[in-house]
Amino acid sequence: MIALDLDNTLLNSDKKISEANTAALKKLHKAGKAVVLCTGRPINAIWDWLKQLGLMNEKDYSVNFNGSLVIHNVDKKPLMEKGMKRDHFTHLHEFCEAHNYPLDILDFNGVYPINDLPLSGYEKRLGGNMHFLHVPFAKIPDVDYSKAVICTEPATLDKIVAEMPAQLSKEFHIVRSQPMILEFLKPGIDKGSALDVLLDHLGWTRENLMTFGDAENDLEMLASAGVGVSMANGTPEAKKTANHVTVLDNNHDGVADFLKTYFAKNE
Repeated sequence: MIALDLDNTLLNSDKKISEANTAALKKLHKAGKAVVLCTGRPINAIWDWLKQLGLMNEKDYSVNFNGSLVIHNVDKKPLMEKGMKRDHFTHLHEFCEAHNYPLDILDFNGVYPINDLPLSGYEKRLGGNMHFLHVPFAKIPDVDYSKAVICTEPATLDKIVAEMPAQLSKEFHIVRSQPMILEFLKPGIDKGSALDVLLDHLGWTRENLMTFGDAENDLEMLASAGVGVSMANGTPEAKKTANHVTVLDNNHDGVADFLKTYFAKNE
C-alpha cells in the first residue's frame, strides 16, 4: 500500500498532481499496489484527483478528515467513520469567542463556518465541491462531526498553539496541517490509525505500508509505516520521523522520483 498526503506532498504549489507523479502512481496501481490518498479533505473535494489517478476500482479507498473517515471510493460508503457530537466543540467555541478567532466545523459532508465569530479563510482555501453553510454555533445541526478548524494567519496560529488551554488538549487531538490551518480531531484519530483499519481490512500489516508526507498531521503515518517517506520540503519533525527523505520536493516530482528509485532497487 502506498499512502500519500496531498498538500505539499503529492500536490505541487498549484494544487495539481504532475504528469510524472500521475504516471508513476498509475503504473504501480495497475501492477497491484493499493494507492490511498490521505487528506484532511472530504472525498468530494478530492474526487477529481481520484479520477485522475484511476483510483476507482473495487478495492480502492481513501482516508479523509485526517483519519476520521476511511471511505470506499466507488460508492462512497464508509469503512470506518469516527465523529464527535456538537457539544464536543463547546469549549473550543468559547475559546475562539473569547479571543476573536475564526472557527469552521465539519461534518462528513460539508463545512459550517461559525458566523458568530470572525470569518476565516478556510472556504477560499478549500473550495472544490464542498458545501458551506454559514451559521452561528447554536444553530449547527445535531449530527456527527469529523473535526474543527481554525484557519488564520501563521503568526496568529503560532500564538494559539503556544497558549493552547490544557482543557482543549485533553478534548482533542490537535494538529497543524498547514501554516494557516490548525485542526481539532477526536482523540486517538490520525492518518496512521485510519491506515491501520484499512490494512487490517485488506489483510496486510504496517510492513506492507509506504507513506509520503510533509507536516505535523502526517507524523503518525510516517512513523507507523514500513517505509515512511518525508518530502524534501517537509518539516524538520517530518524528516526526523520518517526513515526516508525524497531527493526532490513536491514541485519537482519528489514522489515519482522516490518511487522510481525505490522500486528499481527493491523489485
